[in-house]
Amino acid sequence: QVQMAESGGGSVQAGGSLQLSCEVSSLRAGAAGALCMGWFRQVPGNGREAVATVYKLGDSTYYADSVKGRFTISRDNSKNTMYLQMNNLKPEDTAMYYCGQGPARVGGPPCAHPDVSLFGPWGQGTQVVVSA
Repeated sequence: QVQMAESGGGSVQAGGSLQLSCEVSSLRAGAAGALCMGWFRQVPGNGREAVATVYKLGDSTYYADSVKGRFTISRDNSKNTMYLQMNNLKPEDTAMYYCGQGPARVGGPPCAHPDVSLFGPWGQGTQVVVSA
C-alpha cells in the first residue's frame, strides 16, 4: 500500500525558511518508473494546487510561478524521501502542504503543469503558517 508522510511544517515570519520532508512507503504500481513526485498545497475553500514536481528518473523539475526562485524540490531515491526547501516565505504561502505521486507526461517536460486529479495517494499534510 502506497503511503505518503509529510513533515516539517510550522509557523515562521515572512522571509523565513522551512524544509518539508515526504517519506514515501512505496511507488505506485504499474508506473514502470515514469513517475512524478510533487508537492501541493491547499487553503480552506480552494482546490489543491501544484507547487513543485520532480521526475523520479531524472532531474526535470517544475515550479509554480508563485514559488520560482524561492522553493527547491529534491529527492533522495535511496531513502524514498522527497524534500521542499522553502526560502523567503510569504504570508500567501500559508497552506496545508501535501506530497503525492502521479504519472509523468509523454513528450515534453515530464512533470510540468501536473494534473492534480491524477496524483495521490495523499498523506495527512503538514501545515505551514507564515506571518507578516
